[in-house]
Amino acid sequence: MTSPARLLRRVNWLGLGTLGLLAALWEAAVRSGAVAYQFLPAPSAIAGSAGDLVASGEMGAAVLHTLQVTLLGWALAAALGIGLGLLLGLSPTAWRYSMASIEVVRAIPPVSLVPVALLAFGFSIRMELTIIFFVSAWPVLVNTIGGVRGVRSELLDVARMLRMSRATRIAKVVLPAAMPAILVGLRLALSLSLVLAVVAEMIGNPHGLGNALMSAQQALQPEQMFAYVLAIGVLGIGLNAVVALAAARLVPSASARRPEGGRR
Repeated sequence: MTSPARLLRRVNWLGLGTLGLLAALWEAAVRSGAVAYQFLPAPSAIAGSAGDLVASGEMGAAVLHTLQVTLLGWALAAALGIGLGLLLGLSPTAWRYSMASIEVVRAIPPVSLVPVALLAFGFSIRMELTIIFFVSAWPVLVNTIGGVRGVRSELLDVARMLRMSRATRIAKVVLPAAMPAILVGLRLALSLSLVLAVVAEMIGNPHGLGNALMSAQQALQPEQMFAYVLAIGVLGIGLNAVVALAAARLVPSASARRPEGGRR
């Protein structure tokens, strides 16, 4: 178990200090009149507005909706990406006949899917999930394929010599060897899922952080607007930290792997 002292040593104190200095300069610029308040509220005003939103429950409801949609869309994308990635990575025939089509579909810009999803599902959570699922599945799929195809032939030869069944070979040889690449894909997909959830809420769902952000902007409440922006950032940092910690515990080398694919 990681001790508190060890956790403190991992904190980027220099980065936190720089962030604090920038916030202090921002506060001073607003209070001195160098920056017009209506365009850029002071950090103290944003913090006060965030506290009011938390106390009223509005912030919690928005965060909960966005978090639920993000995780559900990510889980669905992960299931499809890993399953299909294993199939395409293990089957040369499936690889030859499908990769051209996959590359064409993968090149579709995510923004172009929003009108289609709105037309099909209206202003609903299904619209959000459709966009998140379609876009976030690609990093998992591409990294899974790369990880599976990159398994050393010596490991597969040993598995054949031991007369392992196909299912056992996949579970005990292929998946562990491909896990670093798969974890990188999962991490990229989670970041994409949060971004797409917020974008979908801004455009077509009357719930979540994206909708709350747009409502604050339209109501000319910059303190609330920046408070929601801050909440989105904190949520993204938290989700990334959880996945990074899980990856470091499952496969220590995963954090050192560079992503092999993702959304372009």
